[in-house]
Amino acid sequence: MMCLGFKGGTGTASRVATINDKTYTLGVLVQSNFGSRQSFTVAGVPMWESLKDTLKTEFKLPPESYRREGDGSIIVVVATDAPLLPHQLKRIAQRVSLGIGIVGGRGTNGSGDIFIAFSTANPNAFNRKDNVMVEQLANDEINPLFDATVQGVEEAIINAMCAAETMEGINGNKAYALPTKKVMHVLKKSGRVK
Repeated sequence: MMCLGFKGGTGTASRVATINDKTYTLGVLVQSNFGSRQSFTVAGVPMWESLKDTLKTEFKLPPESYRREGDGSIIVVVATDAPLLPHQLKRIAQRVSLGIGIVGGRGTNGSGDIFIAFSTANPNAFNRKDNVMVEQLANDEINPLFDATVQGVEEAIINAMCAAETMEGINGNKAYALPTKKVMHVLKKSGRVK
């Protein structure tokens, strides 16, 4: 798993949204294996220029491979306890791409992307014999869940990269862990964190 030029993998994040005095949770799980290091961004700060010297001095770049820069895939699962119906969950899944784009994903030709969203609300909605009542948020009320999705996806991808460790594969290919100290230095220098 390579993500934006570094070791990728599985990451999670969650958000809490309040809608009409009710609190809902939205969780995101990503399996990140996508993107080009030239477009890697954290908190709005482009990382490539600041990290490319790290790659030259601390890491040995992997040998040439058939994989093109930016190829790969990302799988994202969004779960919420908000009462959403299938057409609304489809809209939640459509916001996943925005979170991926914020960190630098561009959906290249070789990228295979799978997004799914589901709700744990209305647990008795499936019934083969009887009519049932279901609760649904109004469409005009779900913007906080859209925001939660975008932010959650962005954070889950970064969390996956921060948790990943350098590993060596076949023929000496290495996937290098994100140099988190260097990333924090860049974020502090840019004023994004204190």
